[in-house]
Amino acid sequence: MSISHVISVSPLQCKILLMSIQSVSNRILLDDMPIQLSRRARLPLAIVGLLLTAQAQAFLPTPASLVTTGELALNTDTNTDNNAKAGTAAETGAKQLLALWREQAKTKNLAQHTTWRRLLYFSDEKKGFFGKNKDTSTVDDASFFLSANGREDSGAELDAMLVAFADEMTNTTNKPKANNAAQTGNSKSALCRFPARAKWLSDTLAIDKSAMQVTCPELTAWMQKLAPEQLSIMFAQEHLDNPLSAFAHTLLRIDSKASVVDPSQIHHAYALNDTVDGDTEDNFVLYATKSMTGGYSNLIEIDPYPEKLAKYLQDDERDAWTYRLDLMAEEVQQIILHVWETKDLKLPYYFTSDNCASEILRLIDVVRPQQHLLSQLPYAVIPSDVVQLLNKEGFLASTNYTPADSTLRQAQWNKVKQQRDQLGYHNSAKQTLNEIKSAPLNTVSSMSADGQTLLNHQIAVSDTNPLNRHPLQMGHIGIGQRGDKHGDNNYIDLGVRAGYHDTLDRPSGFPQFFDLEGAAATLRLYDTNNDKPSQPKSVILQNLTLIKGRSFNPVNSAKKGKTWGASIEATRVNDGSQQDGTDHLVGSLGYESGWSWAFGTLSTGTGEIAPQLCYTFLSGTAQTGRGINKGFRVGAGVNAGCRYQINNQLRAQAELQLPYWYHGSSDDSNVRGHYWQPISTLGLQYDIDKKQALRINANYEWQDRIDANEDVQLSYRRYF
Repeated sequence: MSISHVISVSPLQCKILLMSIQSVSNRILLDDMPIQLSRRARLPLAIVGLLLTAQAQAFLPTPASLVTTGELALNTDTNTDNNAKAGTAAETGAKQLLALWREQAKTKNLAQHTTWRRLLYFSDEKKGFFGKNKDTSTVDDASFFLSANGREDSGAELDAMLVAFADEMTNTTNKPKANNAAQTGNSKSALCRFPARAKWLSDTLAIDKSAMQVTCPELTAWMQKLAPEQLSIMFAQEHLDNPLSAFAHTLLRIDSKASVVDPSQIHHAYALNDTVDGDTEDNFVLYATKSMTGGYSNLIEIDPYPEKLAKYLQDDERDAWTYRLDLMAEEVQQIILHVWETKDLKLPYYFTSDNCASEILRLIDVVRPQQHLLSQLPYAVIPSDVVQLLNKEGFLASTNYTPADSTLRQAQWNKVKQQRDQLGYHNSAKQTLNEIKSAPLNTVSSMSADGQTLLNHQIAVSDTNPLNRHPLQMGHIGIGQRGDKHGDNNYIDLGVRAGYHDTLDRPSGFPQFFDLEGAAATLRLYDTNNDKPSQPKSVILQNLTLIKGRSFNPVNSAKKGKTWGASIEATRVNDGSQQDGTDHLVGSLGYESGWSWAFGTLSTGTGEIAPQLCYTFLSGTAQTGRGINKGFRVGAGVNAGCRYQINNQLRAQAELQLPYWYHGSSDDSNVRGHYWQPISTLGLQYDIDKKQALRINANYEWQDRIDANEDVQLSYRRYF
């Protein structure tokens, strides 16, 4: 006697066999056995019944006389038949499991679960006119969905994922054991393409994925390379010398076990950066327009962390703040798995709403269904707002400050300058200061020479932490008086600014002398209870600013870069070309380039510049409007001023503008084609607290031919 063969049974086949046993036992009991038979007797009888089937014969001994040369073919046919039967059983079991999963998913309403919808890029809710449609995924790439209707139907996509689970179970059972490793190492498998979805569904429905025996070599290698253990948000401060970085930048730092133990070992960390995939051959205006309107796609970059950090600290010379996110290890893993699913998507990039900062909020929302971070900033998502929101919601576990190269050079500059002032070695100190200021000569940095490690410099933390800044939006109400040749006109100003900060605003949390305003508008309401011949209209648009800012890099500091400014706005101006010229709304485009100097008491042990500032600009401006002479004027001149920090709550700024305007030649002797029109301005702001301030603005136009020369206003400003 000899044993011809023995059947090996996989875990899934065991499950299916048990399900079959239960099914057979039920049939035996219902069809052939007395109804009084106890339940305990069912299972033994069912097993006996199964042993009498054709599959059980494989375990019985075979007479040696029956084993012949032709038995190999017979055994092959038997194995094929057994595999076919096992495959049929697997398909039956998978169908039964699929039906069970579908029932559970329906009972739990998983298709509308917040996490599932977020994994598919469905919005939580539609907010306002510009809100996203909550019934349609943001992703329009068909490869992101298993179902043809997945973009519009989260339920169809969920069902397709469950079917993929069942198919993997069936395929794994039907594959020859010897080829399993090669067959299941297929990165196109649904479980390999969408591991975050698969993990969430399997955890929610208690699906045993071990029975599928699916391996994903590309995903496995990627996860081993990143080795994610911890996530931090890195904030690089505003950088006006690069307009696309003017509003700061955020990225995710992915830490491995090694960099968690020692955060200075940054070569063990990676940077996850969501940025714009723009065309570098486009001019700046086209590039900015496409970035604002979704004309470019986003680009997810995953690079070694030292490479990204060096760009900010050394190339741009921007201070960096790093905040460790209070996330559990499994949440970190799930976020990175979701990044695998989405890293190659080409989604529209919108500079103000779908950007580097919004992606961080979206990723956290995926693993925290109870949170609604992204929906709290529905219209404009600004990096510093994101940092403050995460802090308010309790996500920031720790804070680390990394000074830029220029900040470290400034700390050296401050020390040498103080020594020079005390000891009086002016000639040698001047030489030393020039060497300190030179980046090629002075390579001091927060990063080691090989760029792999963070160095600990003994320097006081600068007051640039974005957690300390005032809210970026601001509204104001002001009362003022506009004086003219016929008397005074009283008015009320109502204004709003979407962002960001000017030189009179509370400076904590911003780079020194930071000046950038965007999307601001002011309405002026005049008191019309008089009969003056030049009475203005009761309600007028006083100003509409698209963007206006100045970048100050004092020549007597360690900062590199130029001092310059630019503005795009609609504003009211007095036309000085005609006698008794009145004010008109014009479109204005301006550019300035010049020099600035810092002065005052230096802060010991810090990399901060002296707190006071003076500047001089050469300016050029073009304006157009129907109300002014010939419909246009161009001007060139000099703008000079100083900004003084009186104390922590009080600041003042004075400026003199000397533009020379040209309208074109005119035959009318009463109309001038070109003229000087000097303007002096004074501003003073007192901070009540972080969110409230009082401001006085006054200006005087040194021009005889205009109707109104002076304007004085007191306003209350509320930051929100």
